[in-house]
Amino acid sequence: MTLTPTRAILTDAVAAGWGVGAFNVLHLETAEALAAAAEATRLPVILQISENAIRYHGGFEPIARATLAVAEASSAAIAVHLDHAEDAALALLAIDHGFGSVMYDGAKLDFADNVATTRRVVGHAASAGVLVEAELGEIGGKDGAHAPGVRTDPDEAAQFVAETGVGALAVAVGSSHAMTERVAALDLGLVARIRAAVPETVPLVLHGSSGVADETIVAGIRAGLTKINVSTHLNARFTGAIRRFLDEHPGVVDSRKYLSAGRDAIESEAARLLRLFAGKDTNG
Repeated sequence: MTLTPTRAILTDAVAAGWGVGAFNVLHLETAEALAAAAEATRLPVILQISENAIRYHGGFEPIARATLAVAEASSAAIAVHLDHAEDAALALLAIDHGFGSVMYDGAKLDFADNVATTRRVVGHAASAGVLVEAELGEIGGKDGAHAPGVRTDPDEAAQFVAETGVGALAVAVGSSHAMTERVAALDLGLVARIRAAVPETVPLVLHGSSGVADETIVAGIRAGLTKINVSTHLNARFTGAIRRFLDEHPGVVDSRKYLSAGRDAIESEAARLLRLFAGKDTNG
């Protein structure tokens, strides 16, 4: 199947009142597991590659080409997205390589500079039909707009969308990156106010969803969130499965055997999350 545009997946989700899983790819096994989850559930998925993952692989081409190939070979509706690119040049590169969407992260800039650079990325993406996601929030260390306590202002969000023309907006409503416990409390009232302030054609994105419990994510989707980003939670499943396999098989040296266990764990949990976000299954 050919790549599915991110915009098409998000537009359908908004119309249906669903959430869409946007899961981070760290390596080939992750991409394979996520594609298998989408095939098993017959639900769309967004495969995300972060600037950090690109740095880990020594450059854009290896992980980008591998992920695009997995998506193109799948029978599922899969989009490929560049996540958290603070380098605008990297966002432009991903657009030129066929990504369905890119996230330019200018949240650490002041409002005016964020608007100006985001607008430049949006302009380059428009001719390719690529959706641009951006992030709005005050400086908050490594987590930017998703540091604890940071919140997106609805009026500022509306102004930012109008001035940049972005196709999706990441909002700070209580989640935080890299949480290993699912204890974050979302400000559902704020989600609803941002949703009312921003055009319906611009889906809202929740980053740091690994730290949010199932029932809270479902409530957030009902309040107006659409794209639900998950990374750490799935990474924990991958790592845990490998640890268990090696504990049970200490003599194994073929890395494919324990990586397969990790891949299977991601597939199972990603499938569950896809169903949960789409309202198909609320059983944890």
